[in-house]
Amino acid sequence: MLAVELIADALPPIHTSDTVQKVVDRMVEFRVRHLPIVNAEQFLGLISEDDLIEISDYQTEVGALGLSLVNPYVLEDQHIYDVIRLFHERQLTIVPVLDIKKNYLGVISINAMNEYFARLTSVAQPGGIIVLEINNKNNSLAHMAQIVESDNAQILSSYVYQHPDSTRMEVTLKVNKQDISAIIATFLRYEYDVKATFNHTGDNDNSKDRYDSLMNYLNL
Repeated sequence: MLAVELIADALPPIHTSDTVQKVVDRMVEFRVRHLPIVNAEQFLGLISEDDLIEISDYQTEVGALGLSLVNPYVLEDQHIYDVIRLFHERQLTIVPVLDIKKNYLGVISINAMNEYFARLTSVAQPGGIIVLEINNKNNSLAHMAQIVESDNAQILSSYVYQHPDSTRMEVTLKVNKQDISAIIATFLRYEYDVKATFNHTGDNDNSKDRYDSLMNYLNL
């Protein structure tokens, strides 16, 4: 997925002639801590809550303020992983998206990013979760997929966590089968270290409820 595909059209930019009061009101309205400053199609930077802390006159125009975040953006054709990296490294609530000529196109909000993660990890679909701990050199997703498919199941999503200063890593597999006992037995037979397993169904598991609660919390 490319950055341009996650642009949130509903969040308008701020202009240099806008007041601090307008910035505060808009941050509250859209539940973000950052807003893009744009003149015509030119992206000037992000204004942050931190930039407003010492401002006593809320009628001050944005153009008179110094910005702590000048160049955090991605181009429209960058991969979504670049967006995730920028969210993490700069602790942002929005990421601006520019075209190849550096014209402003819009922003990706943290809520849009969370919804993308939900789709990416198949959080709403019932199934089983298997956590494997493996050596780096044994990281063959193709072999893991063969084991899962041998029990007429499929991998819905997967991700890898690399232990710091270690040759070991965790591989988490979400499969589309609720009874994963046979799959686990096969992994053990091939001498995989099964660190944890989780079974859930759409009816008796509350993972979707927990996800919805998280989204409500983030929207506070």
